[in-house]
Amino acid sequence: MGISDNYNHTIRACYVGYITQAIVNNFIPLLFLTFQKSYSIPLTQITLLVTLNFVVQLVVDILAAKFVDKIGYRISVIAAHLFCAAGLVGLGILPDLMPNPLSGLILAVCCYAVGGGMIEVLISPIVEACPTERKSAVMSLLHSFYCWGSVAVVLLSTIYFTVVGIENWRVMAILWAIIPLANAFVFTKVPILTLMEEGEGMGIRQLFNMKLFWVFAMLMVCAGASEQAMSQWASAFAESGLKVSKTVGDLAGPCLFSILMGTSRVFYAKYSEKVELMSFMKGSAVLCIVSYLLACFSPIPILALLGCGLCGLSVGIMWPGTFSLASAACPKGGTAMFAMFALFGDLGCSLGPTIVGTISGQLGGNLKSGLLFAIVFPVLMIIGVVVCRRLTKTSRRVQTEF
Repeated sequence: MGISDNYNHTIRACYVGYITQAIVNNFIPLLFLTFQKSYSIPLTQITLLVTLNFVVQLVVDILAAKFVDKIGYRISVIAAHLFCAAGLVGLGILPDLMPNPLSGLILAVCCYAVGGGMIEVLISPIVEACPTERKSAVMSLLHSFYCWGSVAVVLLSTIYFTVVGIENWRVMAILWAIIPLANAFVFTKVPILTLMEEGEGMGIRQLFNMKLFWVFAMLMVCAGASEQAMSQWASAFAESGLKVSKTVGDLAGPCLFSILMGTSRVFYAKYSEKVELMSFMKGSAVLCIVSYLLACFSPIPILALLGCGLCGLSVGIMWPGTFSLASAACPKGGTAMFAMFALFGDLGCSLGPTIVGTISGQLGGNLKSGLLFAIVFPVLMIIGVVVCRRLTKTSRRVQTEF
């Protein structure tokens, strides 16, 4: 069976799609302090890069609900990877070409954020449409590749910075662009199905009229914020707040975070038939609260770093778990539903790190204070799961709701 008629190749290409998503979201945070020192960019403006990344992805999510079904999954997903590649190349070139380095960084981030937003909308429904069994397990395994991509970004970038020097980070940015460029070619060959034909799925207005949709939307916001509030600042938190070296900070902060987040997703993928999803999500939110408290209040650096890692373990199921619950509850949600969930997830991804950075900046750069405030998101996650359970108490109620 060749690549053009084997859906296993499609799923593998989608795995690489999430690795690409991990690259565009996790490479630049490793350079926050480098930008601050090299370009004299203050912390508040560096926070703007994180915000822009996810805000642009959010806008793309809104637009994708309208254009993806019309132009097709294949053209859209190829374009997404090309945008990511162009943005990463621009990251290594534009800051030094423009009079204001921040402007160059902003242009590069906006370019790859367009691709990242399209990937977030497209990859999950492409996999959902593939002829596979145990959909929730497949979805959780798919999202674990975002974590393994994040680990690869941190490990390989850290090795590169150690061997070649952090001052040569521009070359590394261009090297990372090879992955989305190659995967764009793969997506020209693999078979791609759609969830349903154009016009058969539910529209945005129909989705907005459902109570349960808004519960899922809140879960997506909390999932994105709980994850990225820690992930985006873990390296800087470890380096500046815990007074460890950049190498140790990158490995023990975001790297450990991603390993444990991926482990959580693989665990659920393997034992999904034995684990009740809502209970797992609620327990994970409780662990998330504990991990933030440990990171913020532990007087011992190693325990604070452990808190960063445990946060990864706790947030692993939140995003794919919400996708799985919504897919089962609303099988006719279609591309519009996935696009809206990507939108609300990206809203959370922007909101979490932005709040942490803003509060920290106003309190003299104290990242612990900013991270402490982020506890509100796993608390809301617990409330949302409880409400979701009540609304989906029986299958008849679910059908009535939708």
